[in-house]
Amino acid sequence: MKRTVIVKDKIKDQAGALTPAERLLSDVLLRDYPMSGLQSITKLAGAAGVSTPTVIRLARKLGYDGFPELQAALHEEASAQIKRPILKREGWPQGREDSPAFRSFAEAVFDNLNLTIERLDPATFDALAKILADTRRDIFLLGGRITRSNADYFFNHLQIIRPGVTLLSQSPNVWPQYLIDMGPQSVLVLFDIRRYEADLARLASLAKERGVVVLLFTDQWGSPISKTADHVVNALIEVPSSWDSTLAINLIVEALIAAIQTERQQGARDRIEELEDMFRSTRIFRK
Repeated sequence: MKRTVIVKDKIKDQAGALTPAERLLSDVLLRDYPMSGLQSITKLAGAAGVSTPTVIRLARKLGYDGFPELQAALHEEASAQIKRPILKREGWPQGREDSPAFRSFAEAVFDNLNLTIERLDPATFDALAKILADTRRDIFLLGGRITRSNADYFFNHLQIIRPGVTLLSQSPNVWPQYLIDMGPQSVLVLFDIRRYEADLARLASLAKERGVVVLLFTDQWGSPISKTADHVVNALIEVPSSWDSTLAINLIVEALIAAIQTERQQGARDRIEELEDMFRSTRIFRK
């Protein structure tokens, strides 16, 4: 396992020496790492909006003879990841009987969780936790047709541990009423997986024009909002179903909730205790 993150490490080590075009390319490589680097050189260059010579130059800057050698290293890393699943068929509890449909779905989910964890950039996670814990910033959240439940879940927890959190209405007609209150100290958290929603992309663009920090939770392929967002979290979503699974996204959301609460420490604790006192004194929803 010596080379599990060696390419990623080299990219980070060389970050200060990269040209603007090489930074664009490195962002694409890290966004769905290491799978993004396993496509052809022309497709990789096209995804980053750079030339193929830029891909070759970056490979050499990272210490490889060229793109084929860089890609071989990424192939080795991908193979190592596949050999370390959270749960595979041979790891299923002995003697347990489940329907083939359930087992197939569960194995796909565990693979998604495993590979999402492997590809999550710790620096990105830490940056998200710090931004979302900063109470000088107002936070706005919104999900799409499938991911609205993820946004709602994140909102419910964030509003308990910090002030200034708003869940946007699902109706685009009223989004301007939220946009007017957004500015450089605001954070817009969006959830967008395939099939990507044009309305969310437009909202992200309008928010960026106002200086808003945009955080995106998306799938392994990456929503078009990825080009607009300041920080992007990619999670695997494919399962044997007509619907995609957002369990890997919620894994990261719950980890962020824990990290934000830790970051705020006393402030979060005081807020939770005050909220509990309100429930006790008003007996809302209690008989």
